[in-house]
Amino acid sequence: MSLSTKVTSEPQGRRPTPVPSPQYASNGLDVWTMMNQVAASVNAVNLGQGYMSYPPKEFITRAAQSALEENTHNQYAPPRGRPGLLEQVGIHFANRLSRPIDASTELSIHAGANEALLSVFTAFLEHGKGQEVILMEPAFDQYTPNIIMSGGKPVYVPLRVQSADKDPSKDVISSHDWKLDMDELEAAITENTRIIVVNTPHNPVGKVFTREELEQIGAIAARHNLLILADEVYEHLTFGVEHISIATLPGMWERTVTVGSAGKMFGVTGWRVGWSVGPAELIQPTLSAHTRIVFTSNTPLQEGVASAFKQARENDFLNVQCQEYERRRNRLMAIFDDVGLPYVVPDGAYYMLVNAAAIKIPSDYDFPAFIEERGANFKLVYFFIKEFGVSGIPPTEFYSEPHKHLANDYIRFAFCKTDEGLDEAAKCLQSLKRYLKETS
Repeated sequence: MSLSTKVTSEPQGRRPTPVPSPQYASNGLDVWTMMNQVAASVNAVNLGQGYMSYPPKEFITRAAQSALEENTHNQYAPPRGRPGLLEQVGIHFANRLSRPIDASTELSIHAGANEALLSVFTAFLEHGKGQEVILMEPAFDQYTPNIIMSGGKPVYVPLRVQSADKDPSKDVISSHDWKLDMDELEAAITENTRIIVVNTPHNPVGKVFTREELEQIGAIAARHNLLILADEVYEHLTFGVEHISIATLPGMWERTVTVGSAGKMFGVTGWRVGWSVGPAELIQPTLSAHTRIVFTSNTPLQEGVASAFKQARENDFLNVQCQEYERRRNRLMAIFDDVGLPYVVPDGAYYMLVNAAAIKIPSDYDFPAFIEERGANFKLVYFFIKEFGVSGIPPTEFYSEPHKHLANDYIRFAFCKTDEGLDEAAKCLQSLKRYLKETS
């Protein structure tokens, strides 16, 4: 055959367009982008997404800046993580879990806590086997897609408000009033169940699970030989209650991977540095999955976090920061007390659920199609942003379809914001009083 002869097997006519996976075929906006865009359209005070609207402490940013000046810190880190950060996270968890931690086998550094979660799911779920993961709703919205990407099937068990003498639409309630029915949890377990996810302190409820609750969950996990994935990214933010790591309970270390976040701990959510800790036989497959997902986490910010850990122990940063968050929480509660909307008092994390059932939306109010199609809770939040100039997040996004009705009256607000931002929100919310329904 002549070298100039053109050989082609292309079919005649136009090739069909490649078809994306159904999971990612939609061009709809995620809830965070959607509500941020609505907020920007009216220059609303953003209490929606959980990012800090104030800068990190100087010693934290200075640690990252110093790391960048060292050339070796600008090259690949080992997949498991930089030795300095492994050492510091090991010290932290040795204190937290009251046990020695071998940083060379029982820890892995990740590109944020979300990637740590994905690595655990990837490591312990198999495609095509129908393996299941139990999620407690409301559940952080990254859990479900992470499980599906890993070949698993999410199974949902909701927390339910149990307060005999209070009406959540009229009365302030505690995050402790949101209870997990242990019989319902165990009934959801099948021969295909592999993992239970335990998020404490909880996003978005603010619930901090008690020792008794964790013991009951642990006993169920042990009976069915399940892995526990403990999402404890808000471990350092509790208000008047004790955070207990489920891995500290008898027999639980051996079946638990605990995930944490530098972004949440040090107020640097854009750094994307997280970690997983557990027995070597659980961390090794997690590390193997991490190595194939991202290979390694960014080097200079690992060094920055390592330095921040050291300095935080010297300047009592975590305790001081917790007090600052509690003050912000109390400010946000006072704001909603003033305007007459009840809420869920969070015992941990930096979110608050506000019950807005008392808001009367005019029957002829014009909602755009992209809001109308998402249901009553999205309409409530959209109205709140447009009319009152304060943005939140619709918590139905944290529920599966059968349980969305449990959150229809709520709006999630974040209080990791400046005093000036909270003061501005207080002024804006004065206008909602004229929309309150009359109560008997």
